Amino acid sequence: MVDEATAPKAALDAVHPNYRESARNLLHYLSLRRHDLRPLQLRLAALGLSSLGRAESHVLATVDAVLEALHRLAGRSWQPPSHESPSVDFTDGGRLLAEHTEALLGVATPGRGVRIMVTVPSEAAREYTLVRDLLLRGMDCMRINCAHDDAATWLRMTERLRQAKRSVGRECRVVMDLAGPKLRTGPIAPELAVLRVRPRRNTYGHVIAPARIWLTDTRCSPPPSPADACMTVPAEWLARLQNGERLDFTDARESTRTWVVVDVADDGCWAEATKTAYLVPGTVLHHRPTKSDDHAAPIGALPGGDCALVLQVGDLLIVTRDLAPGRPATRDSAALVLTPPTIGCTIPEVFENVKAGDTIWFDDGKIGAVVDQVNADHVIVRISHAPLAGGKLRADKGINLPDSEIQLSAMTAKDIEDLTFAAKHADVVELSFANTARDVELLQEHLKRLGGREPAIVLKIETRRGFENLPEMLLTAMRWPCCGVMIARGDLAVECGFERLAEVQEEILWISEAAHAPVIWATQVLETLAKTGMPSRAEITDAAMGDRAECVMLNKGPHILSAVRALDDILRRMQTHQTKKRAMLRELRLAHVLPADR
Repeated sequence: MVDEATAPKAALDAVHPNYRESARNLLHYLSLRRHDLRPLQLRLAALGLSSLGRAESHVLATVDAVLEALHRLAGRSWQPPSHESPSVDFTDGGRLLAEHTEALLGVATPGRGVRIMVTVPSEAAREYTLVRDLLLRGMDCMRINCAHDDAATWLRMTERLRQAKRSVGRECRVVMDLAGPKLRTGPIAPELAVLRVRPRRNTYGHVIAPARIWLTDTRCSPPPSPADACMTVPAEWLARLQNGERLDFTDARESTRTWVVVDVADDGCWAEATKTAYLVPGTVLHHRPTKSDDHAAPIGALPGGDCALVLQVGDLLIVTRDLAPGRPATRDSAALVLTPPTIGCTIPEVFENVKAGDTIWFDDGKIGAVVDQVNADHVIVRISHAPLAGGKLRADKGINLPDSEIQLSAMTAKDIEDLTFAAKHADVVELSFANTARDVELLQEHLKRLGGREPAIVLKIETRRGFENLPEMLLTAMRWPCCGVMIARGDLAVECGFERLAEVQEEILWISEAAHAPVIWATQVLETLAKTGMPSRAEITDAAMGDRAECVMLNKGPHILSAVRALDDILRRMQTHQTKKRAMLRELRLAHVLPADR
């Protein structure tokens, strides 16, 4: 351990003074964990000694303590050589992590050591009360997602926060998340729009309320009150309509239908229907004020149909290198596929590193496939995972290639532009899709180029490569005065496999603690509560596990205030039971004790 921690001298010399001891401790930990310690752990535990299971923040000190105890049990003296004296003892490990956490995330809220980070919605730019109420309920860090809104909106968000901090008397860090390269599906050609207009019926099928249809001209004036359907018609034809007149047409099923005009307004008119009708663009409405007159008008464009490709296990899918609108499969008269469905990709360069047999996932892992062929202008994949009834793949859904060595920089041109604002206004900058030490170096170089403030940096670990390269990236991040790690569990679960996520996030927690680097636990924490107002039982347990990190992140939702309140309560309770990997043995407050023997 000692030898390996002194070998990478150049890397250690480049580390910021704030992290010199932490960098050596990380190297000690990596050396220790190159061995399977399980047999040794059982033997040590049988002797009542430390089994090395909680050595992360003070590795060498723990090993020295065990060695000293073993020598004493054997009746032998032992003293570690002076050059092996630990630079981080049992007290220093916790102190360094606490200092780095406070530098990154601010002072802890009284009574709760784990910070709460909240991704704020666009409304935070104009609704001061929302930001104030988040602060009052326990928000410690306000996160701005640079994938949404613009610099003007972000500035208003920070202004609302400053106003709220003065009012509430609490501190709160500003965290800005760089969007990173977004590998997503391209557009899909809309299906033929079919609009169903139907009245309301009771259990017996009797009409209890006619369907209300708003007819307007090409200016598309919105209906003055809720409508069951809205459609456009030529203005000249619309101007002829009078109350009580009939509109006849043949719908898409070749059924004859009639609507009655019930109210004419300046910008449109209302019609009512007592029978269900299916309409498509171009359906002709006939207005016959007299027996001899027939004024006909076609219906204009209707809202598009469901733009999605329905995919089942075994289907082929063509992923093209251009962004031409994707299309469903073409079939012959016997319903056999002539041409597989197609869809584009927003970053076609990734195909340079894809090979047959690689796994590809779509839409946060909802649909999985294996690359079948790689061609000059497209890739053919075969669906391997999909819902039983078929999965719907839509435009702008994420693509993950966990088996492919994708050579993409973590910083896009947009990120570099956004960094100008973040360097000036943010306390923390999050680097999305951090995969290599070079990605970290590029962020540091751009921040140095901008000069002035040096916001802290956070490495978002959301790919398999990022996880595998975490130690090297951490040593590079330690060149900066302040750094941390985020476990971005959404993409990470897809990249590493959902069944392996728990294992991977544990290892990230261990490695980060060895580096005394604060960890942010993120993605889908109390998501059901934030979106619906009612949590699931599983996500309460998940939020409690977040107590092992230094910060837990919540995403926006209509019930975000309730989610912050609930998370604050969960974290306060959990800190009396657990800190990192160590169980805290508070007294058990059980309702009953065992009865005495009789």
